[in-house]
Amino acid sequence: MACALASTAVADRELGMRAPCDGAAPGCLPLARRTLLAGLAAAPLAGLATTARHPILVLNSMDADVSIIDPADYTETRRLPTGKEPHHLYMTPDERSVIVANAVSNSLTFVDPATAQVQRTLPRILDPYHLCFSPDMRWFVTAANRLDHVDFYRWSPEAPNPLHLVRRLPAAKTPSHLAVDRQSQVVYVSLQDSNEVMAVDLATQTPRWTVRVGRLPADLFLTAQDRILLVGLTGDRFVEAWNVAVNPPALVSRIATGEGAHAFRARGDGRQVFVSNRVADTISVLDLPSLQVVDQLPAPGGPDCMEMLSDGRTLLVTSRWARRLTCIDVPSRQVTRQVKVGRSPHGVWTLDHAPRR
Repeated sequence: MACALASTAVADRELGMRAPCDGAAPGCLPLARRTLLAGLAAAPLAGLATTARHPILVLNSMDADVSIIDPADYTETRRLPTGKEPHHLYMTPDERSVIVANAVSNSLTFVDPATAQVQRTLPRILDPYHLCFSPDMRWFVTAANRLDHVDFYRWSPEAPNPLHLVRRLPAAKTPSHLAVDRQSQVVYVSLQDSNEVMAVDLATQTPRWTVRVGRLPADLFLTAQDRILLVGLTGDRFVEAWNVAVNPPALVSRIATGEGAHAFRARGDGRQVFVSNRVADTISVLDLPSLQVVDQLPAPGGPDCMEMLSDGRTLLVTSRWARRLTCIDVPSRQVTRQVKVGRSPHGVWTLDHAPRR
């Protein structure tokens, strides 16, 4: 899988009821914590170099730009302007573009992941809060968090306007995150303020089912064979596992991870997935075969979106309330460094990534 954002109070609730700050306002990180973060940024652990070669992109929701990070020394080399309130990034299945969804500007910014240069900007995409492509790249889907609908576009990459709106599907309160199956047949939508998840048939753009889940559902993750759907509950401390191979779906398990369970990232080994617990300042390592937490990693500053590097050990995490990109060495369970970025950092992506499933 928001903060004290200009558009809606709904986005504040999606944070887990805590807002980013500069250290001066009530509810900010205490001085001791901020001193620790500053020390990590200044003195990363030695001997943990990464093999990444391509730029790391960190989306800054409150600054309307993207921080470009050099993986050689983890310095921010420049900022790439986008539209207002960019909330999520998505790499196209062919990995030729990273798409930044600018919710308030109603636009998409396409960025070359190899050079971090803007390829094009598409206007008139209404409130694209979250976004995804079907694996076959025939369908592009956006969730309008403020406006309570899900949009389905046909993708024609050679056309001047490559996105053709096929249907605008009204949704219950506050559609938040999306996940699509490997067969490009079904997209799943978390409905944040309705405490529901909806499954939609891509071919007909009609709902298959809607199910009640726990508080403030956010990010979604499909396991192998598209059988189990994981739902992060940002308003609680659980991840729910649902069997979506049956209709209606069946609840399999409620897995305690940590307060503010929010976003997922596969480790890349086909067995484990990371869960960012935004309020607990931890990341849980969830074993998929057993659906049990097998490890906990420290993640100060309100961990949000994650990226696993191709070295198999470095986890990148955006720290929403600390204005940092946090680097974690997974085998040693240590935060190795923090890189100062913009306000309310959200998505993070790079070409040098581990498998996303």
